[in-house]
Amino acid sequence: MAHPTQHRPSVRNGLLAALSPEDWAHLEPHLERVELPFDQTIHAAGGPVDAVFFVETGMVSLIVTLEDGEQVEAGVAGSEGLVGLPLVYGNSHSVTDARVQMEGTALRIEAAAFRAEMDRSAAFRAPLLRYALAFHAQVSLTAACNARHAVENRLARWLLIAHDRAGQDEFPMTHEFISMMLGVRRPSVTIAAGILHKAGLIHYARGRMEILDQPGLEAASCECYHIVRHEFARLLGPGAATPPG
Repeated sequence: MAHPTQHRPSVRNGLLAALSPEDWAHLEPHLERVELPFDQTIHAAGGPVDAVFFVETGMVSLIVTLEDGEQVEAGVAGSEGLVGLPLVYGNSHSVTDARVQMEGTALRIEAAAFRAEMDRSAAFRAPLLRYALAFHAQVSLTAACNARHAVENRLARWLLIAHDRAGQDEFPMTHEFISMMLGVRRPSVTIAAGILHKAGLIHYARGRMEILDQPGLEAASCECYHIVRHEFARLLGPGAATPPG
């Protein structure tokens, strides 16, 4: 299991907050706080992954682009984790775009310094590998979910994921963005959102989504949401299931 969270009020990333004092002392000089503006591409598919971003606030999506230009989200990272997993595996390229879908901040570390810290400390390396395993579970369940579950169930699941990482009940969201994330046409999103709205679970207006009934939305979601939360909690501790905003 991860280290108990240390008392570092300025650290808002779950992986970093759980580091031992020794590992934090080695890592901190290499970290630079950066802004994550909406729609920024952190790294592009096929290009170099030259840094790791430990997300503090906001949300980053990993997006697959097909030959016909269609885009589908494969996974998301928030304050529970990081962007730049290829570097954890010893690689430097990605097959996905990492794009900011909810603006925020992150702590950035260059690839060379990150690799050096992984080589130096097994205690630092271990939670990163557990996070990678939890993220793999998220990607696997996303694939199964998109293939088999109804759009309204998938939409409920995705809104819960976004809600967890926003840290508040209201956050920016558009039907166009949701359709890309779910890999469906906008009319399908409109119908699914209408079902959830009529049930009193959400309110949507002027590009902003509000969660009105989280327990109800969880009931409307498929099992994939809870399975992934369980894996994050099992591998990284209870706090990773609901990342802080």
